Amino acid sequence: MRIRCLSFSSVASVLSVAFALGLSGCSTNFGDVSNTATQTAMHIRGVVHGGQQPISGSHVYMYAASTVAYGGQGIAPTSGTTGNASTSLLTAATGNSADTNGNFYVTTDAFGNFDISGAFACTSGQQVYLYSTGGDPQLAGFGVAGTPNPAASLLAVVGGCASATPGAAFPGVSSVFMNEVSTVAAAYALAGFASDPLHIGAPSAVTGHSLAGVGLANAFNTALNIANQASGTPNATLPLNSNAVVPVTTINTLADVLAACINSNGISSSGCSTLFANATNGTAPTDTAAAAINIAQHPAANVSALLNLATNASPFQPIVTAANDLTLSINYTSSLPDPEGIAIDGTGNVWVINGRTKSVTEISSAGAVLSGTSGYTGGGLNNPEGIAIDTSGNAWVANQRGVAVTEISGSGSFLSGATGYTDPSGGLGQPDTIAIDGLGNAWATNSDQGFVTELSRTGTILNSYTIDNGLFNAQGIAIDGSGNLWLSNGFANAVTKASSTGANLSGAGFTGGGLGDPDGIAIDSAGNAWVANIGTSVTKLSNSGAVLSGPNGFTGGGLNDTLQLAIDGSGNVWVANLAGNSVTELSNSGAFLSGANGYTSTGLNEPFTIAVDGSGDVWVTNKTSMTEIVGVGTPVITPIAAGLPVIPTANGSSNLGTRP
Repeated sequence: MRIRCLSFSSVASVLSVAFALGLSGCSTNFGDVSNTATQTAMHIRGVVHGGQQPISGSHVYMYAASTVAYGGQGIAPTSGTTGNASTSLLTAATGNSADTNGNFYVTTDAFGNFDISGAFACTSGQQVYLYSTGGDPQLAGFGVAGTPNPAASLLAVVGGCASATPGAAFPGVSSVFMNEVSTVAAAYALAGFASDPLHIGAPSAVTGHSLAGVGLANAFNTALNIANQASGTPNATLPLNSNAVVPVTTINTLADVLAACINSNGISSSGCSTLFANATNGTAPTDTAAAAINIAQHPAANVSALLNLATNASPFQPIVTAANDLTLSINYTSSLPDPEGIAIDGTGNVWVINGRTKSVTEISSAGAVLSGTSGYTGGGLNNPEGIAIDTSGNAWVANQRGVAVTEISGSGSFLSGATGYTDPSGGLGQPDTIAIDGLGNAWATNSDQGFVTELSRTGTILNSYTIDNGLFNAQGIAIDGSGNLWLSNGFANAVTKASSTGANLSGAGFTGGGLGDPDGIAIDSAGNAWVANIGTSVTKLSNSGAVLSGPNGFTGGGLNDTLQLAIDGSGNVWVANLAGNSVTELSNSGAFLSGANGYTSTGLNEPFTIAVDGSGDVWVTNKTSMTEIVGVGTPVITPIAAGLPVIPTANGSSNLGTRP
């Protein structure tokens, strides 16, 4: 006989039966005729719920993200072999006729159950998700026919296809719970790749875009890590790191915002009309999954109006009742005793230097600590201050007190020996910050000293250049597409530009434009330099040194004690505000995209350094922790050195600050 769910007439009854059975909504069989709880890899079974109530008659589709074109904020939906439309994977074996677009689907029963029984075909490596549309939310109680809600749409990530054979495609997947929580997790994690629920992708199938495929796969894994796939509830911590705390209350709140529409009779309801009016992306959405993606991409917009849709009577609890923005942040609360510099490699691993403990911590994109409980230690690490990753995935660390540069392989081996790369002749003088050029050479600034040291990719000291009349107390270093060095000079309130042979290209230094105790510096794709001033401004200089940010720099938008900045794949600039406990996002033209106060995600506490990864996540080191703001940025080429050309350009342009 079939194991059936009980008649659900309240949220409480739904939850009690769900927990008693060990899976939310129904038995582990999800419609199987067997009365045992066995699962087979041939089947992906699941349940579709809206506000903890089964949705009957919903159409459930299976899609794979496009591998030939990007989706994302500001990228229009496109179709065809070169477009960003997701690929429908279900076949006629579903037993249903195709819809008007030629796509097959399965339908949920009165319990919200669906069963995909080998009725799909995927290619190994494709990133797969489920999408449900419409159905009856059964507002009058389970089993009581009501009005279908065409605006109700949900997402749930399945993950990477392991094989083209349906029976082996998802060996670890047997049941999927689709609800507002799974939708929020998917929308935020995939925000950097999504134009809408049916146009998600990255050009990983195109030559030269392998990094895009890595970023997309990491984003899918993030969605799986945020929410429990089988229960439709947020994970309290990441599965691979119990010290990485997931923002459960914020996820619940966003789920309730969506539920206000899903638990209604459709677009004309107050829940849907309020949601769609305040989750716009140029055009108002007409379904809840699209609305969730829009909120993820514009987390500072219409926050109060959206929060009003979540109440203490809403199905997902507990919730937040007030917020500056609707970003989702994962907070890493240990293994980072004194986090300072941060860098991201080509696989999405995050590298953090800990000055006080003389160590380097490596964390995977999934949150796993790869460097042990104490981090990588030894190898000349001594008061590490700066870090950069080369295109081979090796980390280069500037050790101020150790007067050495340490090179660490991606697996944690010290490639620079027991003491690091040193120079007995004094060519390294308290190295502070470091950058890698297009040839793989490392360039280190030397604290309070007017010279820069160049090391070969094997660690040989090649040159130490004294930059006359323009370099003193270099706080930051960046390299443009011409191979030129850009250095921020804190005491001189100036920026120095020098050639790769040490020639001074900026005279006494570029000044003006709000430059005041400049610290962090980054270069965009046009060769422009962006500088964080320790105060309340950011300065933009052209490749020739002209001020592009007005006489006082860009001010406002929460900028407060700005120290470090990074550039994402849209050329937008991300700034860590130490005193503001916030992160500010500016467009490449200087418009503030993060609202009047910046993003004040939970966990930000004296944010110091910042980086963007290939999935569009923004990583920030804090006083004693690290914050990962999920999907808020545009995926960018990592490591930074991978965006530089081997053959220098004449105008400093490069692939820095662009998508992979």
